[in-house]
Amino acid sequence: MRTKSASKRKQPAAPPAAPAARHQADASITRERLIELLNEDLEREYQAIIAYVVYSQVIKGAAFMSIARELETHAKQELEHALVIAKQIDYLGGTPVVTPKPVKLAPQAEALIRFDLQNETDTIREYRDRVRQCEALGEFAMAEHIREILKVEQEHQIDLATALGEDPPDMSEKE
Repeated sequence: MRTKSASKRKQPAAPPAAPAARHQADASITRERLIELLNEDLEREYQAIIAYVVYSQVIKGAAFMSIARELETHAKQELEHALVIAKQIDYLGGTPVVTPKPVKLAPQAEALIRFDLQNETDTIREYRDRVRQCEALGEFAMAEHIREILKVEQEHQIDLATALGEDPPDMSEKE
């Protein structure tokens, strides 16, 4: 005989709603679309490599010497990211792109650092989406590779914001 309490089993909690419309398509992602998106990420990594190489050499002024050295390190890390992303594209059966997104230039050191900060912020947003998309396809190892890249990109974001005397941008998702 069932008691009243036995029939009222706890139902599993509903998953939280996606915070923004950009995440609703994660469930319907295809391998082909993921290859396209990873190639866009690869273009951004190439852009970052070029920007960090150039900016590290053209930034002048005592206030920016420390960040200029840090940008050289960032360039090497972005190359590592490009290799990881290219490997994932190949794994999915795609061909890695060979051209970067455009690199902005300016005569002021602060403007160059702001360009980098915005690029890192955009990259973090994209990689957060990419993790969800990889997981939606069951590509959990790929998602982990991208999470590792995300950690480094966030460190870059913090370094750049600190060099500008600012807090890092608020990356919390808004509904």
